[in-house]
Amino acid sequence: MPELPSNEFWRGLKPIPNCFQPDAKPEVYISNAPTEDERMYVPFTDTVSSRPLWISPSENRWCDILMAKEAGLVNRHYHPHEVFAYTISGKWGYLEHDWTAHAGDFVYETPGEGHTLVAYEHEDPMRAFFIVKGPLIWLDENGEPEGYFDVHSYIDMCRKHYDKVGIGADYVDTLFR
Repeated sequence: MPELPSNEFWRGLKPIPNCFQPDAKPEVYISNAPTEDERMYVPFTDTVSSRPLWISPSENRWCDILMAKEAGLVNRHYHPHEVFAYTISGKWGYLEHDWTAHAGDFVYETPGEGHTLVAYEHEDPMRAFFIVKGPLIWLDENGEPEGYFDVHSYIDMCRKHYDKVGIGADYVDTLFR
């Protein structure tokens, strides 16, 4: 149960008994998702890290907080599926677009979009919440495919990092739904 209500109009409502269907997995609740604890951020590139929040191996999807403490770069890539982003702090954008995202900004990336993600110098680290579906197809400087990164690549990268920093590789498994 959440904290007890005081004067809220709904204070007498009772929770739904048996709120989960028999085969449903429990929710994922993470307090302070954009934490300052750098061990939680998995290096994604030399300048950008990712904190996994939710992972679906069967759907090839994940949610994360992407972070760059200074100018950062995620190499050119293409998305065959949609991506959603919400900017928590700092600023970032794509070299291929005419906008720069700041705290509070929302971005919907259409399927079929290729771009180069950059994080700008800013007094606050760039932190953005992303919902990613399907693989990232790495692109060369001419926009031609040269590799991929999918949920299984992400899981492997996270397991290795969490094992290295003492959190334990199996922490990632707690995020699977």
